[in-house]
Amino acid sequence: MRPARVAQAAAVVVAAAVVVLMLLVIVRLPWAGDLGVHAATLQRLRHNLLDPGNPLVDADTPSPYYSPWMVLLGCVARMTDLSVFWVLRIGAFVGLGLLVTGVWRYVRTLSGRGAAPAVALLSLLFLWGTVLFTWSGFYGLNSLALTVSYPSVFTLGLAFHLWAWLGRAVREDGGWGVWLGLGALWAVILLCHQFTGVVASLGAVATVVAARPGRAVWGRLGCGVVLGFVLLLVWPYYDFFALVGGWGGLESVHRPLYEDLFGRYWLVLLGVVALGVRWWRDRWDPLVLFFVLGVVVVAVGGVSGQYAWGRVLPAVLIPAQVAVAVEVGEAGRRVVRVGWGCVLGVALVVGAWAQVGTVGYVVRPGDVPGALSGVVAEKYREPWAGYQWMTRWVAYGDVVMAREGRPSAQIPAYGAYTVAPGYPDFFLPDEGRREEAVRRYFGVGVSEGERGVILREYGVRWVMDTGVAGRPGVGLGLGLREVGRGPGGQVLYEVVR
Repeated sequence: MRPARVAQAAAVVVAAAVVVLMLLVIVRLPWAGDLGVHAATLQRLRHNLLDPGNPLVDADTPSPYYSPWMVLLGCVARMTDLSVFWVLRIGAFVGLGLLVTGVWRYVRTLSGRGAAPAVALLSLLFLWGTVLFTWSGFYGLNSLALTVSYPSVFTLGLAFHLWAWLGRAVREDGGWGVWLGLGALWAVILLCHQFTGVVASLGAVATVVAARPGRAVWGRLGCGVVLGFVLLLVWPYYDFFALVGGWGGLESVHRPLYEDLFGRYWLVLLGVVALGVRWWRDRWDPLVLFFVLGVVVVAVGGVSGQYAWGRVLPAVLIPAQVAVAVEVGEAGRRVVRVGWGCVLGVALVVGAWAQVGTVGYVVRPGDVPGALSGVVAEKYREPWAGYQWMTRWVAYGDVVMAREGRPSAQIPAYGAYTVAPGYPDFFLPDEGRREEAVRRYFGVGVSEGERGVILREYGVRWVMDTGVAGRPGVGLGLGLREVGRGPGGQVLYEVVR
């Protein structure tokens, strides 16, 4: 067998093995990050599909978490007896499938080489850096393992399909139905995950501009865009356009996106070199245009202090990662292609080694054979423990007083509400007041009377905190009765007055 065919087969086999690993991760569904808010969203939709209210606190407000995808999964939750976590697993299988097939279709519009889609998938997962970074919308293998059930993965899969479909429509002068369908898909992407929607929009602009279409295409494209705006305008669960002014309050949350950029992304520099080669051959290369648009948006966000725009970093990473994968097969002379393949192979091994801890989400790190066991254990991060244990006492819709941070981010996943949301909420007018109430309640030196007023104001039935055995409600005043204990010293108190 020719060396090229061996390399192609190896790339396909490795990519398939990584997909199988991700399927096993989905079965495990490790608890981390935003899983709680998405589970809480399904809880509200399961109980009231048309008017679910705020997913985290007991308030009748809209929420951007009620996207078309989550509403669809909410219908699945209503029609079945599956727990919301199993519905999220179903969503994760669909999202992963869309991502893999989307990458395959998109890369096929850029290269006819058989190995290109598999190599591109590996580049997207492993061509990052050696400092682990996990964030919704960022698709390195370790990050993907913890966010695969999030709407961002589903949305990114749709984005790849949008670019592939759009590229063919521009070249083949698609009919009105095609362009209206593209407009509707664009709107769904924006509604499902706004930041990924911006990435998808930049990629779409690059695809169209690179094709330099005729006047007829521009007219049909305009109609598709108008349809997309109409769908964004009429979506009943939240005001999409109100979010445009709401990103300004997320700077502190997103500032870390601009930290340690070299450590997190230095392997992507290989893709930047590949983009330079493509630009030298074609000044209108779609990947180059995509990359430039992404760099401009991210740079403006960093310079202006609008750190939420760091969520658009995938618009910088995707074209670079795809470019080097395509260049392996498309570079002119054979010796050049071999050189690209060798360098990329080394970079992928380095990136995979940095993310090898992902294996720990499928098997116990100690069960990994050989010397690899210690490496997996070193790089593995233990998932969060959930609050399933509290459902013996806490019913759906009960309000729980819990500290800010992880408790407020997890408890609503099981149907209860917390006093303050565990995530920034642009549509909750009294968010700051609720957060201050929680800080006062758990503050030192606060009187029993003030704590009682807070509990009554928000209809609190339970208090979640740490405690000391035999001393119910220690440090939180009287009127609390300990009813149960969970992992990590968590104690559930019932409000008895």
